[in-house]
Parts: sequence; structure tokens; C-alpha cells
Amino acid sequence: MRRIVGIDVARGLAVLGMMTAHVGPDDHGPIPPGGFAQLADGRPAALFVVLAGLSLALLSGSTNPVTGTRLVQARVRILVRALLLFALGELLVILATPVVVILPTYGLLFALGCVALRWSRAALLTAAGVVAVLGPPLGQAIAAALEGARPTVLAEITVGHYYPAIVWTAYLLVGLAIGRSDLRSTRLRGIGALAGVGLVILGHGGSWVALHLFGWPAALAIAEPHSSTTFEVVGNVGVALLVIAGSLAVADRWPRVLAPLAAVGSLALTAYTVHIVVIAALGQGVVYQATVGVWLAFILTTIGLCWLWVVSVGRGPLEWVLHRVSTRAADIVPDVLPPRTTEPSDATESDSAGQAHS
Repeated sequence: MRRIVGIDVARGLAVLGMMTAHVGPDDHGPIPPGGFAQLADGRPAALFVVLAGLSLALLSGSTNPVTGTRLVQARVRILVRALLLFALGELLVILATPVVVILPTYGLLFALGCVALRWSRAALLTAAGVVAVLGPPLGQAIAAALEGARPTVLAEITVGHYYPAIVWTAYLLVGLAIGRSDLRSTRLRGIGALAGVGLVILGHGGSWVALHLFGWPAALAIAEPHSSTTFEVVGNVGVALLVIAGSLAVADRWPRVLAPLAAVGSLALTAYTVHIVVIAALGQGVVYQATVGVWLAFILTTIGLCWLWVVSVGRGPLEWVLHRVSTRAADIVPDVLPPRTTEPSDATESDSAGQAHS
């Protein structure tokens, strides 16, 4: 089945956004507050995880969730990918770059997503809301209780500062709900865009009200990048909905124009991994003394090489490994499927980082 170009475009934007957060220069402009560079801080990573949830939905039947043996296969594939992503993430952590690697948390979220593969959209969105509200204070309480204790990988990816799974699971659940929807529906895209605008206003406007009118503590009321508060989660989900709805709409109209960007999305895991390795090779100065020239070199080289690879080879090298190993692990005889009664979806599984990353 064909890949969904709009989803690859959104994933490509997420990867390039994270890259910008790592090696892009700060502009400190007044509009938007903190400058345009701040737009790439935190939000692309959240979009990446939303797209990971969407990918889990595509891997497990899209609008018609699989059952029986096929459900077992889907869970095995996802769990194997989770292990591979976690291992790759820990290898990247060993490089000791100034970048906080998202892949270990990403792998944990993949594993957690297996539990929710059969949930309805209403259940997924309700659970996402509960996590967004209860996760931040609970995570902060657990982190405070662990303060002074010997740090562990599990504690870091569960309640750590940058990508705490106890909060970021909300993004995954939202993505799963999106993936259970008809991504071709223009009406649904419109609703998603409107919801996105509303959530951005609610997240950032609600944060201002909570801080300045109600006097809430900043630890619970700010909406700054990587604060992992309820307000930040709400605002980031809104941004993700806007990007996904916009990417789907624009890609339908101009798929060839957006092909280079979609190529980055289809090789998201490889692109993300390589850029971390390059940062390690160039040294910490590429992050701490970021320049426009270096940032442009990262962005343009990534787009060019990914496009060339997709055109000449196809699936990315790390995406191929994820696909091959997870498929072989789940290679059991499937149930006999009933006759197809609906039009087949043009959605295909996402084999990249956003897919797996997401």
C-alpha cells in the first residue's frame, strides 16, 4: 500500500524541527516571545511522539483495528521495535552530545502503546486527557521523592525533565486516536485544524491566566518548552493537530513539490540518528555556538541526502532494520481474514523513527 505523503511531510517537519532546536541559532526576538527559534523547542519532539502514536494505529489496522492473531503480530512487531529503538537510543546517549536523545523514551512509549491498540477513539482521547492532567503533578512528586537517589535509566525516561513518559504518553494516545480516523476526510482535517487552534489558545492563554490571575505555582502553570505541564501538553497537541492537518491538505495538492520534505519523514529514524552522530563528530560547539551557516548545512544536507536515498534506494537503512527484524519476529500464520467490505485504506505502516521515530 502507498505511504501517506502528508504524514511523511509532518514527520519530516518534526525531524527538521528537532534538528533546528539542536543546532539552530537563537534569535531572541520579541515576536513571538523568545523569538522564532523557540518555536522549534519542544514542539517538534511532541509532534514526533504524536506521529508515533499515529504510526502504531497504522501498524495495527488504521480505522479497522486488527484482532486475533493479527493483533498478536502487531504487538510483537511494536514491542520488537520498542526494544530496538531503546537500544539505539542508549547507544546515541553514550556519544555524550549536548542533545537529550528522545529515543529511549520513544521506545518505552511504543511498548506502552501496545496496551491501547484496541481502545476506541473516545477512550484514547479520554485517557490522553487524564494523563495530561494527572501526569505532571504526579511526575513532579515522584521526581522529588527520588531526588538524591542513584539515577537510573528507567527513572530518567519515566519522570525525567525532558521527555517524561508519565506525561508524554498523552501525546502517543492522541496520535493513536488520530490514526484510528479517516485521514483522507477533508471534514475531519478541518475539525482537526480548528481543534488545534483552540488547544493552542487554551494551552498558552490558560497558562497566562493561571500564572497572572490565579497565582498558580510556575511548576504547574507555565507552558514553556519541556516544562511538561498540562498547559504545555495542551498547547503542543494543538500545534501537532495544525501541522498534521495542514501537511495532509498541502501534500494532497502538491505531492511532488513536497517530495524532498516527505523523504526526510520516510527516513526519520535514520536522519535523526545520523544528525546526532554528526554532532558528536563535530563537537559541542556546533550546539553551544550555533550559527546560521551550520544550521542551514544540517537542514539542506539532510533534505538532499534523504531525497536522493528515497529516489535511488527506497526504505532507509535503519527503517529497513526495524521493518525486517520486527516482521520476522512476528512471522506466524495469521487468522483467515473475512471478505473485505470497505474500501482499502491508502495508509501504510510507518517504518521510520516517527513511525517508530515517529
